[in-house]
Amino acid sequence: MEFSMMQNLESQPLWLLLLLTIAFLSLTKTSLKLLNWVFVHFLRPAKDLKKYGSWALVTGPTDGIGKAFAFQLASTGLNLVLVGRNIDKLNDVSSSIRDKFKQTQIKIAVVDFCGDLTHGIEKIKETIDGLEVGVLINNVGVSYPYARFFHEVDDKLLCDVIKVNVEGTTKVTRVVLSGMIERKKGAIVNIGSGVAVVMPSDPLYTLYAATKAYIDQFSRCLYAEYKNSGIDVQCQVPLYVATKMSALRRSSFFVASTDSYAQAAIRYIGYEPQCTPYWPHSILWALARLLPEYIIEAWWLGVCLAIRKRGKLKECRKKNVSN
Repeated sequence: MEFSMMQNLESQPLWLLLLLTIAFLSLTKTSLKLLNWVFVHFLRPAKDLKKYGSWALVTGPTDGIGKAFAFQLASTGLNLVLVGRNIDKLNDVSSSIRDKFKQTQIKIAVVDFCGDLTHGIEKIKETIDGLEVGVLINNVGVSYPYARFFHEVDDKLLCDVIKVNVEGTTKVTRVVLSGMIERKKGAIVNIGSGVAVVMPSDPLYTLYAATKAYIDQFSRCLYAEYKNSGIDVQCQVPLYVATKMSALRRSSFFVASTDSYAQAAIRYIGYEPQCTPYWPHSILWALARLLPEYIIEAWWLGVCLAIRKRGKLKECRKKNVSN
Protein backbone atom coordinates (compact mmCIF):
# COMPACT_ATOMS: atom_id res chain seq x y z
CA MET A 1 0.00 0.00 0.00
CA GLU A 2 2.84 2.36 0.88
CA PHE A 3 4.54 1.47 -2.41
CA SER A 4 1.31 2.27 -4.28
CA MET A 5 1.04 5.64 -2.56
CA MET A 6 4.63 6.47 -3.47
CA GLN A 7 3.93 5.55 -7.08
CA ASN A 8 0.87 7.81 -7.10
CA LEU A 9 2.88 10.69 -5.71
CA GLU A 10 5.69 10.21 -8.20
CA SER A 11 3.18 10.25 -11.03
CA GLN A 12 1.85 13.66 -10.00
CA PRO A 13 3.13 16.83 -11.69
CA LEU A 14 5.88 18.76 -9.91
CA TRP A 15 3.71 21.85 -9.32
CA LEU A 16 1.13 19.77 -7.42
CA LEU A 17 3.82 18.18 -5.25
CA LEU A 18 5.14 21.63 -4.45
CA LEU A 19 1.66 22.85 -3.47
CA LEU A 20 1.11 19.80 -1.25
CA THR A 21 4.48 20.34 0.42
CA ILE A 22 3.71 24.01 1.08
CA ALA A 23 0.28 23.11 2.43
CA PHE A 24 1.77 20.47 4.73
CA LEU A 25 4.42 22.85 6.07
CA SER A 26 1.84 25.60 6.56
CA LEU A 27 -0.47 23.23 8.46
CA THR A 28 2.42 22.04 10.61
CA LYS A 29 3.45 25.61 11.42
CA THR A 30 -0.11 26.59 12.34
CA SER A 31 -0.53 23.48 14.51
CA LEU A 32 2.72 24.20 16.37
CA LYS A 33 1.65 27.80 16.96
CA LEU A 34 -1.70 26.65 18.33
CA LEU A 35 -0.06 24.11 20.63
CA ASN A 36 2.38 26.73 21.88
CA TRP A 37 -0.52 29.18 22.50
CA VAL A 38 -2.34 26.55 24.58
CA PHE A 39 0.82 25.73 26.54
CA VAL A 40 1.75 29.36 27.25
CA HIS A 41 -1.71 30.48 28.33
CA PHE A 42 -2.94 27.40 30.21
CA LEU A 43 -0.16 24.92 30.98
CA ARG A 44 3.13 26.77 31.47
CA PRO A 45 3.96 27.10 35.19
CA ALA A 46 4.52 30.50 36.74
CA LYS A 47 8.02 31.31 37.95
CA ASP A 48 8.82 31.51 41.64
CA LEU A 49 9.10 35.28 41.95
CA LYS A 50 10.77 35.05 45.37
CA LYS A 51 13.88 33.74 43.59
CA TYR A 52 14.35 37.23 42.16
CA GLY A 53 14.31 38.80 45.62
CA SER A 54 12.10 39.16 48.67
CA TRP A 55 10.63 42.57 47.75
CA ALA A 56 8.55 43.90 44.86
CA LEU A 57 8.07 47.58 43.99
CA VAL A 58 4.80 48.68 42.39
CA THR A 59 4.11 52.17 41.05
CA GLY A 60 0.51 53.37 40.85
CA PRO A 61 -0.77 50.76 43.33
CA THR A 62 -3.81 52.56 44.74
CA ASP A 63 -6.24 51.68 41.94
CA GLY A 64 -6.81 49.57 38.85
CA ILE A 65 -4.16 47.19 37.55
CA GLY A 66 -1.50 48.42 39.99
CA LYS A 67 -3.65 47.64 43.03
CA ALA A 68 -4.51 44.19 41.68
CA PHE A 69 -0.80 43.55 41.03
CA ALA A 70 0.04 44.49 44.63
CA PHE A 71 -2.42 41.93 46.01
CA GLN A 72 -1.24 39.22 43.62
CA LEU A 73 2.42 39.82 44.48
CA ALA A 74 1.63 39.69 48.20
CA SER A 75 -0.13 36.35 47.62
CA THR A 76 3.17 34.93 46.31
CA GLY A 77 4.91 35.81 49.58
CA LEU A 78 6.68 38.95 48.41
CA ASN A 79 7.02 42.07 50.55
CA LEU A 80 5.94 45.32 48.90
CA VAL A 81 7.17 48.84 48.26
CA LEU A 82 4.16 50.88 47.16
CA VAL A 83 4.85 54.11 45.28
CA GLY A 84 2.04 56.62 44.73
CA ARG A 85 1.09 60.22 45.29
CA ASN A 86 -1.85 59.92 47.71
CA ILE A 87 -0.76 58.93 51.22
CA ASP A 88 -4.32 58.16 52.36
CA LYS A 89 -4.94 55.78 49.45
CA LEU A 90 -1.54 54.17 49.96
CA ASN A 91 -2.34 53.55 53.61
CA ASP A 92 -5.76 52.12 52.72
CA VAL A 93 -4.24 49.67 50.23
CA SER A 94 -1.51 48.72 52.70
CA SER A 95 -4.07 47.99 55.41
CA SER A 96 -6.18 45.89 53.06
CA ILE A 97 -3.16 43.85 51.97
CA ARG A 98 -2.00 43.31 55.56
CA ASP A 99 -5.48 42.21 56.58
CA LYS A 100 -5.43 39.53 53.92
CA PHE A 101 -1.73 38.60 54.01
CA LYS A 102 -0.54 38.95 57.60
CA GLN A 103 3.13 38.26 56.96
CA THR A 104 3.57 40.85 54.20
CA GLN A 105 5.91 43.71 55.01
CA ILE A 106 5.01 46.98 53.28
CA LYS A 107 6.92 50.20 52.80
CA ILE A 108 5.42 53.35 51.27
CA ALA A 109 7.04 56.06 49.13
CA VAL A 110 4.88 59.11 48.42
CA VAL A 111 5.81 60.35 44.95
CA ASP A 112 3.91 62.67 42.64
CA PHE A 113 5.07 61.68 39.17
CA CYS A 114 3.61 64.91 37.79
CA GLY A 115 5.57 66.96 40.34
CA ASP A 116 9.21 67.19 41.39
CA LEU A 117 10.43 63.91 39.99
CA THR A 118 14.02 64.44 41.13
CA HIS A 119 12.84 64.61 44.74
CA GLY A 120 10.54 61.65 44.16
CA ILE A 121 13.30 59.44 42.79
CA GLU A 122 15.49 60.29 45.78
CA LYS A 123 12.64 59.24 48.06
CA ILE A 124 12.39 55.90 46.25
CA LYS A 125 16.16 55.43 46.63
CA GLU A 126 15.91 56.02 50.37
CA THR A 127 12.94 53.67 50.73
CA ILE A 128 14.54 50.71 48.93
CA ASP A 129 18.00 51.18 50.43
CA GLY A 130 19.03 47.82 51.87
CA LEU A 131 16.04 45.99 50.40
CA GLU A 132 16.34 43.12 47.96
CA VAL A 133 13.91 44.43 45.34
CA GLY A 134 13.64 41.56 42.88
CA VAL A 135 10.46 42.53 41.01
CA LEU A 136 9.54 45.95 39.61
CA ILE A 137 6.08 46.70 38.23
CA ASN A 138 6.10 50.00 36.33
CA ASN A 139 2.36 50.53 36.25
CA VAL A 140 1.94 54.28 36.83
CA GLY A 141 0.58 56.12 33.80
CA VAL A 142 -1.77 58.88 32.70
CA SER A 143 -3.85 59.48 29.60
CA TYR A 144 -6.21 62.18 28.32
CA PRO A 145 -9.42 62.87 30.27
CA TYR A 146 -11.16 62.13 26.96
CA ALA A 147 -10.22 61.86 23.28
CA ARG A 148 -8.97 65.04 21.63
CA PHE A 149 -6.99 66.18 18.61
CA PHE A 150 -3.30 66.75 19.22
CA HIS A 151 -3.60 70.54 18.80
CA GLU A 152 -6.21 70.54 21.59
CA VAL A 153 -3.77 69.05 24.14
CA ASP A 154 -2.82 71.84 26.54
CA ASP A 155 0.72 72.33 27.84
CA LYS A 156 0.07 70.85 31.29
CA LEU A 157 -1.51 67.68 29.94
CA LEU A 158 1.27 67.30 27.37
CA CYS A 159 3.95 67.62 30.05
CA ASP A 160 2.14 65.31 32.48
CA VAL A 161 1.69 62.49 29.96
CA ILE A 162 5.34 62.59 28.91
CA LYS A 163 6.66 63.07 32.44
CA VAL A 164 4.68 60.24 34.02
CA ASN A 165 4.65 57.68 31.20
CA VAL A 166 8.16 58.21 29.86
CA GLU A 167 10.35 60.00 32.38
CA GLY A 168 8.80 58.38 35.45
CA THR A 169 9.05 54.82 34.15
CA THR A 170 12.57 55.39 32.86
CA LYS A 171 13.97 56.86 36.07
CA VAL A 172 12.29 54.37 38.42
CA THR A 173 13.68 51.55 36.29
CA ARG A 174 17.21 52.93 36.51
CA VAL A 175 17.00 53.26 40.31
CA VAL A 176 15.79 49.69 40.86
CA LEU A 177 17.96 48.18 38.11
CA SER A 178 21.22 49.09 39.86
CA GLY A 179 20.47 46.73 42.75
CA MET A 180 19.39 43.97 40.37
CA ILE A 181 22.68 44.26 38.50
CA GLU A 182 24.63 43.86 41.74
CA ARG A 183 22.64 40.74 42.69
CA LYS A 184 22.55 39.47 39.09
CA LYS A 185 18.83 38.74 39.24
CA GLY A 186 15.57 40.60 38.86
CA ALA A 187 12.37 40.98 36.87
CA ILE A 188 11.08 44.25 35.42
CA VAL A 189 7.54 44.53 34.09
CA ASN A 190 6.52 47.66 32.19
CA ILE A 191 2.83 48.07 31.46
CA GLY A 192 2.37 49.06 27.83
CA SER A 193 -0.83 49.28 25.82
CA GLY A 194 -2.50 47.56 22.92
CA VAL A 195 -3.07 50.93 21.24
CA ALA A 196 0.70 51.19 20.71
CA VAL A 197 1.37 47.60 19.68
CA VAL A 198 -1.78 45.88 18.43
CA MET A 199 -3.56 48.84 16.83
CA PRO A 200 -1.95 50.49 13.78
CA SER A 201 -2.64 53.91 15.38
CA ASP A 202 -4.59 55.56 18.17
CA PRO A 203 -6.10 58.77 16.75
CA LEU A 204 -7.14 61.44 19.27
CA TYR A 205 -4.90 59.79 21.87
CA THR A 206 -1.72 60.39 19.90
CA LEU A 207 0.57 61.44 22.73
CA TYR A 208 -0.54 58.62 25.04
CA ALA A 209 -0.02 56.00 22.32
CA ALA A 210 3.41 57.44 21.48
CA THR A 211 4.55 57.22 25.10
CA LYS A 212 3.37 53.61 25.30
CA ALA A 213 5.27 52.83 22.09
CA TYR A 214 8.33 54.18 23.89
CA ILE A 215 7.63 51.80 26.78
CA ASP A 216 7.52 48.85 24.39
CA GLN A 217 10.82 49.70 22.70
CA PHE A 218 12.44 50.64 26.02
CA SER A 219 11.52 47.22 27.39
CA ARG A 220 12.74 45.34 24.33
CA CYS A 221 16.12 47.06 24.41
CA LEU A 222 16.57 46.44 28.14
CA TYR A 223 15.61 42.80 27.62
CA ALA A 224 18.39 42.42 25.05
CA GLU A 225 20.90 44.31 27.22
CA TYR A 226 20.35 42.43 30.45
CA LYS A 227 19.00 38.98 29.57
CA ASN A 228 22.49 37.50 30.07
CA SER A 229 22.80 39.24 33.45
CA GLY A 230 19.96 37.36 35.13
CA ILE A 231 17.46 40.20 34.67
CA ASP A 232 14.19 39.54 32.84
CA VAL A 233 12.57 42.61 31.29
CA GLN A 234 9.07 42.46 29.89
CA CYS A 235 6.48 44.76 28.35
CA GLN A 236 2.96 43.57 29.06
CA VAL A 237 0.41 44.70 26.49
CA PRO A 238 -3.14 44.72 27.85
CA LEU A 239 -6.06 45.59 25.60
CA TYR A 240 -9.40 46.24 27.29
CA VAL A 241 -9.30 46.28 31.11
CA ALA A 242 -12.08 47.72 33.28
CA THR A 243 -10.30 50.68 34.93
CA LYS A 244 -10.97 54.36 35.54
CA MET A 245 -8.40 55.31 32.89
CA SER A 246 -10.09 53.20 30.22
CA ALA A 247 -13.55 54.45 31.29
CA LEU A 248 -14.72 50.82 31.07
CA ARG A 249 -16.66 50.07 34.21
CA ARG A 250 -17.80 46.48 33.59
CA SER A 251 -15.71 43.45 32.80
CA SER A 252 -16.70 40.83 30.25
CA PHE A 253 -15.09 38.06 28.21
CA PHE A 254 -12.90 40.48 26.23
CA VAL A 255 -12.78 43.20 28.91
CA ALA A 256 -10.69 41.89 31.78
CA SER A 257 -11.33 42.87 35.37
CA THR A 258 -8.23 44.18 37.11
CA ASP A 259 -8.04 41.04 39.25
CA SER A 260 -8.38 38.72 36.22
CA TYR A 261 -5.68 40.63 34.39
CA ALA A 262 -3.27 40.62 37.34
CA GLN A 263 -3.80 36.89 37.95
CA ALA A 264 -2.88 36.19 34.34
CA ALA A 265 -0.04 38.74 34.33
CA ILE A 266 1.76 37.21 37.33
CA ARG A 267 2.11 33.92 35.42
CA TYR A 268 3.95 35.66 32.59
CA ILE A 269 6.64 37.45 34.60
CA GLY A 270 10.12 36.30 33.61
CA TYR A 271 9.24 34.90 30.19
CA GLU A 272 8.74 36.73 26.85
CA PRO A 273 9.95 40.34 26.37
CA GLN A 274 6.49 41.26 25.07
CA CYS A 275 3.22 39.54 25.92
CA THR A 276 -0.55 39.80 26.25
CA PRO A 277 -1.25 37.82 29.43
CA TYR A 278 -5.07 37.80 29.40
CA TRP A 279 -5.79 35.11 26.82
CA PRO A 280 -9.00 36.57 25.28
CA HIS A 281 -6.92 39.64 24.41
CA SER A 282 -4.66 37.43 22.30
CA ILE A 283 -7.71 36.46 20.24
CA LEU A 284 -8.45 40.14 19.57
CA TRP A 285 -4.79 40.64 18.65
CA ALA A 286 -4.98 37.78 16.13
CA LEU A 287 -8.19 39.18 14.62
CA ALA A 288 -6.64 42.65 14.32
CA ARG A 289 -3.77 41.18 12.32
CA LEU A 290 -6.19 39.65 9.82
CA LEU A 291 -7.88 42.97 8.98
CA PRO A 292 -6.41 45.67 6.71
CA GLU A 293 -5.00 48.58 8.72
CA TYR A 294 -7.17 51.18 6.98
CA ILE A 295 -10.33 49.39 8.13
CA ILE A 296 -9.16 49.28 11.75
CA GLU A 297 -8.06 52.93 11.64
CA ALA A 298 -11.36 54.13 10.17
CA TRP A 299 -13.38 52.21 12.75
CA TRP A 300 -11.21 53.34 15.67
CA LEU A 301 -11.26 56.97 14.55
CA GLY A 302 -15.06 56.85 14.62
CA VAL A 303 -15.00 55.40 18.15
CA CYS A 304 -12.59 58.09 19.36
CA LEU A 305 -14.59 60.90 17.74
CA ALA A 306 -17.66 59.68 19.62
CA ILE A 307 -15.66 59.63 22.88
CA ARG A 308 -14.49 63.19 22.17
CA LYS A 309 -18.04 64.36 21.57
CA ARG A 310 -19.28 62.88 24.85
CA GLY A 311 -16.28 64.28 26.71
CA LYS A 312 -16.80 67.80 25.41
CA LEU A 313 -20.52 67.72 26.31
CA LYS A 314 -19.69 66.55 29.83
CA GLU A 315 -17.04 69.29 30.15
CA CYS A 316 -19.53 71.95 29.00
CA ARG A 317 -22.11 70.76 31.54
CA LYS A 318 -19.56 71.02 34.34
CA LYS A 319 -18.65 74.56 33.30
CA ASN A 320 -22.32 75.57 33.20
CA VAL A 321 -22.92 74.14 36.67
CA SER A 322 -19.86 75.90 38.12
CA ASN A 323 -20.98 79.22 36.59
